Amino acid sequence: MKILNNSLPRVAYFCMEYGLAPEFRIYSGGLGILAGDHIKTAGELGLPLVAIGLLWRHGYTQQLIGEDGRPFDVFLNSKYDFLTDTGVTVNVTVRGRNVVCKVWKTEHFGNAPLYLLDTDVPENNGPLITDRLYAGSADDRLAQEIVLGIGGIRALRALGIEVDVYHFNEGHAALAGVELIREQMARGAGFEEAWHRIRPQIVFTTHTPVPAGNASYSHAALYHTGAYNGLSYDQMARIGGDPFNMTVAGLRLARLANAVAELHGRTARQMWQRVAGICPIISITNGVHPGTWQDPKIRAAYQSGTDLWAAHQEAKKNLLDYIAVRAGAQFDMNALTVGFARRAASYKRSNLIFQDPAVINPMLRSGKLQLVFAGKAHPQDGHGKDIVANLVAKAREFPNSVVFLENYDMRLGQLLTRSCDVWLNNPRRPQEASGTSGMKAAMNGVLNLSVLDGWWPEGCQHGVNGWQIGEAYEGPEQNERDRRALYHTLFNEVMPVYYHDRNRWEQMMRASIEMGVSQFSTHRMLREYYEQLYRTTKSTMTMESAS
Repeated sequence: MKILNNSLPRVAYFCMEYGLAPEFRIYSGGLGILAGDHIKTAGELGLPLVAIGLLWRHGYTQQLIGEDGRPFDVFLNSKYDFLTDTGVTVNVTVRGRNVVCKVWKTEHFGNAPLYLLDTDVPENNGPLITDRLYAGSADDRLAQEIVLGIGGIRALRALGIEVDVYHFNEGHAALAGVELIREQMARGAGFEEAWHRIRPQIVFTTHTPVPAGNASYSHAALYHTGAYNGLSYDQMARIGGDPFNMTVAGLRLARLANAVAELHGRTARQMWQRVAGICPIISITNGVHPGTWQDPKIRAAYQSGTDLWAAHQEAKKNLLDYIAVRAGAQFDMNALTVGFARRAASYKRSNLIFQDPAVINPMLRSGKLQLVFAGKAHPQDGHGKDIVANLVAKAREFPNSVVFLENYDMRLGQLLTRSCDVWLNNPRRPQEASGTSGMKAAMNGVLNLSVLDGWWPEGCQHGVNGWQIGEAYEGPEQNERDRRALYHTLFNEVMPVYYHDRNRWEQMMRASIEMGVSQFSTHRMLREYYEQLYRTTKSTMTMESAS
């Protein structure tokens, strides 16, 4: 892809987290990885985009496994020498006190300029707001969203950055829209006129269709923390309802929103159809950054038409060596190795493959099937930690064929999506918004075995570049039907090809890579954002595909 001229709209991209590199601990999972890939691609293409986020001093948890098999959390204080001090500070009001936010900048990872607000400054006497990502009470998270949204707009003003389009990636940034309305009202506009003026400048990306992923707050909490930002109860209720829902606010503040896969678009439109005043929701399917996620040796073998299997086996050996060192398990290079790495959430059904012991246990004991799991639970999610503990228990029950790798992060994600033979995904349809780990696996010739949820209905050619699990079924028998379909496809289609038809397996690997690179890269995604979401009446589309 290339830029034909410089008439593209100037975008300010807001997100609570960014996954740019494993050592830069300001991300937790999929949302941050997407944001990191988004701004790395924007930097790579020289697009007129800046990003706004928070500098998390302790970041997100490192999650380790204790002797009792349960996860526990470790938070590390982080200092980074690649950040540039902009010399800019801005002020926000939180719980009635002035909070000073220092603004840092980095382009260290080849990304578009990323400006990070930091409350760890001597002027602030009180709890550190930008301490731990997604930690603390509802009031604490609201304080963080005030810094991101309200502080982010004020940082752009102080930096002198001109913006045509404000992109709120998830509801965490919705208070930026409240600040834009306050600015207009300070210039003499009434509330409705101010809202009418700023709405053409705002676009919004909605993610999880799971209710817990769409935060709501009481108006008492909004008022107490200072999120009203000069607006009244009636005005804030008009924006976000009562209780105040951040996703509803984003959908009402924006002129246009996008879901992150075609199926997710249909799900999101149905989910919010009874909410008055929201903007249209289109679909722009996520992508991943090839330079970050595709193994260079896999890429070279694919592009040159040389031995792809040898490159894959080298990557697989790296994984099995890592398993031996970190988990003490001796896995077989020649056995089918299936990876499953996800946030520990019940709808992702990490235990689906174990639900019929009479079927799966003999296969695990035979040595022909090896399962590699990884994932983190939110530090305050006891049920999520139970999910992790159950996977650890299975690894201890089958030490030669099941392993759980602790502290899932970008580095481990790269290793797994480059090295497994098969990538398993079995969420409860339609609750997977996108599922970008499968795209990363596909780019490396790791064959997807997935239910038809998230991005997979758009990419799957069953038996050609991967396999679907069952049909596109949603209903009361979903668990049982998907479990039976998983076993049937794994035992009767996947394993026979792996063990008895190497030529076909390699052909499928090549088809998977072709599909991943052509359909599911952030280069394609950014082009669609500029064509469909960012385009304004003052701009024209000026990007085209290039080899």
